[in-house]
Amino acid sequence: MEKLLISGGKPLEGEVRISGAKNSVLPILAASLLTNEDVIIGNVPHLQDVTTTISLLTEMGATLSIDEKMKVCINAASIDSLYAPYEMVKTMRASILVLGPLLAHFGEAKVSLPGGCAIGSRPVNLHIEGLRAMGANIKVVDGYIVAKAKKLRGAKINFPTATVTGTENIMMAGVLATGKTVIKNAAKEPEIIDLANCLRLMGAKIDGDGSSVITIEGVKNLKGCNYDVLPDRIETATFLVAAAITNGDLTLTHTRPDTIKVIINKLKKAGANIAVKNDNINIKVNKKLDAVNIVTNPYPDFPTDMQAQFIALNSISRGKSKVVESVFENRFMHVQELVRMGADIEINGNTAIIKGVKKLTGAPVMATDLRASASLILAGMVAEGETIVDRIYHIDRGYECIEEKLTKLGASIKRLPQ
Repeated sequence: MEKLLISGGKPLEGEVRISGAKNSVLPILAASLLTNEDVIIGNVPHLQDVTTTISLLTEMGATLSIDEKMKVCINAASIDSLYAPYEMVKTMRASILVLGPLLAHFGEAKVSLPGGCAIGSRPVNLHIEGLRAMGANIKVVDGYIVAKAKKLRGAKINFPTATVTGTENIMMAGVLATGKTVIKNAAKEPEIIDLANCLRLMGAKIDGDGSSVITIEGVKNLKGCNYDVLPDRIETATFLVAAAITNGDLTLTHTRPDTIKVIINKLKKAGANIAVKNDNINIKVNKKLDAVNIVTNPYPDFPTDMQAQFIALNSISRGKSKVVESVFENRFMHVQELVRMGADIEINGNTAIIKGVKKLTGAPVMATDLRASASLILAGMVAEGETIVDRIYHIDRGYECIEEKLTKLGASIKRLPQ
């Protein structure tokens, strides 16, 4: 199993281009199943989850090509299999996103219950109940969702809790359904808006994305489109924290500062100097920062996907802080690894209480999920000595060429072979 070897103590300096958003490109790839025409997607990040999704679409029979700039062209007219097997999707939660488009366009689907990071319960029952309300006949048999619908019809879907992939699945199902679909308590994330923008370019009638109520008026068919995915806000935020934790001077380009206002404000409160200009962000840190309290909640509040990175930052900041995890019930697995590096962190239920220490010390650590991987890399970059991060296959699911990007900025980080 590959590992990362990190020698700490080097500030990050220079310029880094932010990649396309993982959590946008996956549903947009799935949306290509809704039309028989070419869907051309630009700003596609080179990630394991993207590779898995592309493999899944080609396995189903889609015609697919990728140019040297990672621009992907997909045509679903040649689809001859409506089956998403477990072996292909077991590592990826977002595989569930093919369910809505397959049902809406082809009338049936057999999709494995998905895998992904072990960070708590993320049930797919909300997807299933929503599609049933739209007229689908759905059974779960031997770990597979088996669904059929001659023609989906519009419905009022009221999610008991906001769900990003649930909102996306119902939105994609609704664009070809008969009549109007209304999603209440919809997720508000920028990636929802990005998918809606792509679907509108394909001819869909969607209103209210970015709010808690989304309305979709079904159309007979969709056309192809050429669409660039928005920049990844979590990668953006992770690089900002990387600069902050190493006392760096970093400029992030091709990003969307408006999608991470809460992160920028927290870093400013901690004492970082941040300047925003158009799609660029500059961060300068030349002192020990102050620890900041955090409560994770769905967008536009503090993202759960940045909790681990901020715990790493707080662990070597001045003072005491509390980090409350309100989204997932099992997302502090990185804490015990940070403690191995000298962090002073106590877990009490869904709250981490952190006392800043003078230094962290390199140690062998193990990544347990995607964002935990990022937090351990950040800790390794500021720790004295060498840190080895094991099980880094998680990081390749969500960060494009992370060691290459960090090395260009001055970090000492290299991949060790299996």
